[in-house]
Amino acid sequence: MKQVSRITICGGDSPREYPQRPLIGVAAIIIKGVSVVLIRRAKDPSIGEWSIPGGLVQVGETLSEAVIREAREETGLKVRQGPMVQLVERIITDSNDRVRFHYVIADYRCSLIEGELRAGSDACEACWALKESLEDYGLPALAVEIINKAFEIDFA
Repeated sequence: MKQVSRITICGGDSPREYPQRPLIGVAAIIIKGVSVVLIRRAKDPSIGEWSIPGGLVQVGETLSEAVIREAREETGLKVRQGPMVQLVERIITDSNDRVRFHYVIADYRCSLIEGELRAGSDACEACWALKESLEDYGLPALAVEIINKAFEIDFA
């Protein structure tokens, strides 16, 4: 497993907890050859876990603008946004069955334009992961499925 960058502290409270309505997010599946960018989350939900880089759409921002911005903020990479791979609903409840987090996330296939991979923003680590070693990162089955779908899309 190749680590490109690391910061020492993962953590922090989230103002996104217990939302009044679902929050809209994007994710950038950045592929180069047989590798994909993964980041380790520095904040909840899923603090400390590996995932696809992404985040929330800002008011007045298009989905395309958001995925390009989030890729840059979390990975340091400039990307070109391609086709949507999948729309995902992520609902996380607490021990009292209250909705703690609720996201609707548009996952996009992206290609690398330029940049040096680094962890930034909401990430505490970033790496180029080989397609055949995705299971080494403890990704949810749905994330692996979506990444594999993205590899099937012809987009350079």
